[in-house]
Amino acid sequence: MPQLDTSTWFITILSMVITLFFVFQLKVSKHSFPENPELKLATASKPITPWEEKWTKIYFPLSLLLQ
Repeated sequence: MPQLDTSTWFITILSMVITLFFVFQLKVSKHSFPENPELKLATASKPITPWEEKWTKIYFPLSLLLQ
């Protein structure tokens, strides 16, 4: 049974990593980024919900006393 020849794996994996690095660099270099990013102040607006105005209680049928 022949053995698997792994002598070329190192150069194959190394060339693949280098190629992926260059492809990624080309993709990133073609992307246009804003020159002066400005900080936007996020104001947290609380949503108005009707159930916060009044007291409510939920009764579950299984929690009621048996009569």
